[in-house]
Amino acid sequence: MKSLANVLILDLTHMLSGPYGAMLLTDLGARTIKVEPPGSGEGTRQLLAQSSDYARQGMGAYFLTLNRSKESVCIDLKSDEGRAVFYDLVRQADVVIDNFSVGVTRRLRIDHETLAAINPRIITCSISGFGETGPETARPAFDQVVQGMGGGMSITGTEASGPVRSGIPIGDLGGGVFGAMGVLAALVSRGSTGLGKHVDVSMLDVQISLLNYMATMYLMSGIVPERLGNGHFVHVPYNTYRTQTGHIIIACIGDAFFEQILTVLARPELRDERYRQQPARLADKALIDRVIEEELLTDTAEHWLEKLRAARIPCAPVNNFAQALDDPQVRARNMVVDVTLQSGEVVKMPGNPIKFSDAGEESFSAPPLLGEHTDAVLRGVLHYPDERVSALRKTGAIQ
Repeated sequence: MKSLANVLILDLTHMLSGPYGAMLLTDLGARTIKVEPPGSGEGTRQLLAQSSDYARQGMGAYFLTLNRSKESVCIDLKSDEGRAVFYDLVRQADVVIDNFSVGVTRRLRIDHETLAAINPRIITCSISGFGETGPETARPAFDQVVQGMGGGMSITGTEASGPVRSGIPIGDLGGGVFGAMGVLAALVSRGSTGLGKHVDVSMLDVQISLLNYMATMYLMSGIVPERLGNGHFVHVPYNTYRTQTGHIIIACIGDAFFEQILTVLARPELRDERYRQQPARLADKALIDRVIEEELLTDTAEHWLEKLRAARIPCAPVNNFAQALDDPQVRARNMVVDVTLQSGEVVKMPGNPIKFSDAGEESFSAPPLLGEHTDAVLRGVLHYPDERVSALRKTGAIQ
């Protein structure tokens, strides 16, 4: 049995942050019913849906990945009949997750106060750009907006490049991770109190949290950090270096690793006695990086990585997606998984990074077709008779 096997989630999310958070909980075993509007469904269904490269069975890579193992029920939450169906589901559910703009759940009458009056054990989680308090709550936000406001972009890139966003959408994905974490904490709390609660996650808050010790350094000193490219503001050598066949990373944290580097890179410039201590290395960072790269350019990445690993120096290649997803360590950890679609076609996608000692073999089911599970959920979970399901469909309350 998976860890969240007894948890029922109603997923009202769209685009990236909310669906990703719900996906993480689904991977941990929760039964997740994706509640979509009739007609076109959740907006992410349309992204890349017509692409010959990035779509399968009419679903683009966004939707395929973020909604695996979920069920789809089409309910019109703007109608009284549809909302009544949703309230019946809330009576059976443990969690409701959304990433609507602030105020939407209240307008739809599906906010925490309303749902808690129906089911006091219900946990609600809202992921938004700026959260539900403060002067900016009504502003729309997407990934790069919060990356920019959160400070991280200001130290990413080089002086020549200017600020550069993270290639991975950490604004969106970070919101999803912290949303899932908040839901898990609320579930533990409910085990003691018997009552649910509301989880309010701001994507901007998450970006500020991820600044971590660097924010503390600024708050202590008043010194605003600058862009360092792939280098480090404390450790030397700690950078990305060119070789004859590609880039590699050397991460020397502490004086002991620098001693090991001297056994691999036979350059007299590095043997200055002062460099055995970090302050001198930091003072001559540009020189040390230049000398190391000059030496690395004399041979291949494979040659140097073998020598560095033998000396137990933290190092790695800079992999492209093909190399990363085919890495033996990645494959050994089941981080590329097969998901079989309704058509029988198999799609590969990233696996679940959380491993449990009793998990057994992991499996993932297909992302749902629009409204694929409406009848099964209304009959199986809510025990609606066939006549009521038919009547609701005729009014357009469900699809």
